[in-house]
Amino acid sequence: MNEPLDVAGLQRRLAEFAAARGWEPYHTPKNLVTALSVEASELVEIFQWLTPEESARVMDDPDTAHRVRDEVADVLAYLLQLCEVLGVDPLAALDAKIDRNERRFPAP
Repeated sequence: MNEPLDVAGLQRRLAEFAAARGWEPYHTPKNLVTALSVEASELVEIFQWLTPEESARVMDDPDTAHRVRDEVADVLAYLLQLCEVLGVDPLAALDAKIDRNERRFPAP
């Protein structure tokens, strides 16, 4: 049985995957952020010409849903690898950003 998913565990799996293939020299911040941008663009491509209504139903088509999940996974993988290389705790960074946004954009 798989252990519960958590950010640190996923980062560890990604690091082990890269290490087993000798890819660490290529996982520089520049390369990872570039790959992140490419994968985010591939996610955008799925939605590019959809109407707002079509985009809201994108997961209804199994083939498109599979593509969306794959691209989301690729984006998250590169983001987590970038955070690992830079020593950024992604959950703490997001929590701090939400705090700043709550102060910057107070609810009416």
